[in-house]
Amino acid sequence: MLMLTPTAIEVVRTITSAEGAPEEAGLRISTADGAQTLQLEVAAVPAELDQVLDAEGSRIFLDRDAAAFLDDKVLDTGTDRNGEGGFVIAQQSQFTSGN
Repeated sequence: MLMLTPTAIEVVRTITSAEGAPEEAGLRISTADGAQTLQLEVAAVPAELDQVLDAEGSRIFLDRDAAAFLDDKVLDTGTDRNGEGGFVIAQQSQFTSGN
């Protein structure tokens, strides 16, 4: 199952609790055309077949393909070479070993 770091939990909670967002909103992660390209959006409710993850007040909705792809991953946050922030995905084994 997808794991979230404390930083990722806080970012998801911040994104989904923006002014005007429904109380049950979550970050929906889905795949584009069944590929390993992930799309993220704030959703008011999960889609009918979404897997729902609740972590300390943050909610993530995963479509079936995204759930399968992210099953052994950790969602974290980081910055790219340009200093832009975003989500980072790592293998759980890499993350727990400190790499």
